[in-house]
Amino acid sequence: MPDSRLRRAAVALLATAALLLVSGCSVVVVGRPSAAQPPAADVPPGEVGVAGATEEPVDVLARNALADLETYWTEQFPDVFGQEFVPLQGGYFSVDPDDVDPAAYPQGIGCGEDPRDVESNAFYCQAPDAPNSDSISYDRAFLQELAEQYGRFIPALVMAHEFGHAVQGRVGYPDDSISVETQADCFAGAWTAWVADGQAEHSQIRAPELDEVLRGYLLLRDPVGVTTEAAHGSYFDRVSAFQEGFDAGPTVCRDEFTAQRPYTQDAFSTANEAASGGNAPFGLAQQYAAEALPEFWDRAFAAEFGETFVSPTLEPFAGTAPTCAPDDRDLVLCADEDLVGYDVRDLVGPAYEQLESADYAVITAASLPYALAAREQLGLSTDDEAAIRSAVCLTGWFSRAFFDGELEAADISPGDIDEAVQFLLTYGTDPSVVPEVELTGFQLVDLFRNGFFDGAAACDVGL
Repeated sequence: MPDSRLRRAAVALLATAALLLVSGCSVVVVGRPSAAQPPAADVPPGEVGVAGATEEPVDVLARNALADLETYWTEQFPDVFGQEFVPLQGGYFSVDPDDVDPAAYPQGIGCGEDPRDVESNAFYCQAPDAPNSDSISYDRAFLQELAEQYGRFIPALVMAHEFGHAVQGRVGYPDDSISVETQADCFAGAWTAWVADGQAEHSQIRAPELDEVLRGYLLLRDPVGVTTEAAHGSYFDRVSAFQEGFDAGPTVCRDEFTAQRPYTQDAFSTANEAASGGNAPFGLAQQYAAEALPEFWDRAFAAEFGETFVSPTLEPFAGTAPTCAPDDRDLVLCADEDLVGYDVRDLVGPAYEQLESADYAVITAASLPYALAAREQLGLSTDDEAAIRSAVCLTGWFSRAFFDGELEAADISPGDIDEAVQFLLTYGTDPSVVPEVELTGFQLVDLFRNGFFDGAAACDVGL
């Protein structure tokens, strides 16, 4: 890195006309369910020094996380990077910008900055000649607000992301901003898995927090249709980076985050696309689904399975499922009649509207039973947990082809893959959508991610 100051900010909050927008170097991530554990013990006061900290819950949570992050990276660093971990030299700083005691910060906070500069934010800072270099600073009042909205684990996750930047400061940064930020998300995911496994002494994540915290990532993505030199990534980019670290650990974070990694954050290509937010009218979204799904599966069967795909009829219905399907299903497969259906009134229409004209939510919904139809033609199960897991994964595989522009019927826009994540988190756990299978939203998104990055080989279809 050049000698100029490096300041990796966690979050910057703007509220305009009751619309909450979050930008900056930020992370809201989530762990997996774990067995019931006794309450974690708080770090004794003074064991981890945080300048300006109080005994308020948010400071206690942050301090607990910092202690566990020090333990985790002390353990992991030699195996992952071949050297000992050097603790942060500049310390940690907690600030309430509305109530600053200058005596608590005789040299300012990170890199000597004014404590008020961290308002609505958190950052890791590294500057060779500045005071308090190699440090983490945070606005505790702001983190408290986030915790109230998205759960008590948020302060810990902000610390984990910023600690990821401290790791980068010791071993080198990826070449571009989006890789720097998503790699830090990945490091945070690896640490969260360690916490979820019950290995942390002071931090815990519980099952009820899972999907709620993951949804918070939507506020922390880059604006849809905009790219800058300081890009952090789309909703899908950031969620998938966290999940990759969660699933595979810090070594994959070390190796997989370069400019060659496929990122879905992109700029709108035309003024018309920008004006529409990249979203097609509802009817056109249905048309894309009706054309792109058979095109994809025709190609997939020929290329991957050496077989001919028989395209089922894709039939929208309004509240009442076809007679060949149970009445309480919003997505249906009638294999004997070569029919796939989706409920416009109770599922797809509301999803399109509630997710703000989310055209790709329509396509994602149609893809799920269509993938089951493909499994049926391959002689695989269609009505058990393995089938549902596979269908979600196959929807990720289809979405990658859609994203890469491989389908003539496809018209991809920035934000589309984010809409798949939103759909799975918001509607995927409903029994009328995914029946008789207890999968969390986190698990559904992870399955989709596996298909998007690894293709059919990840989707339990015999490849």
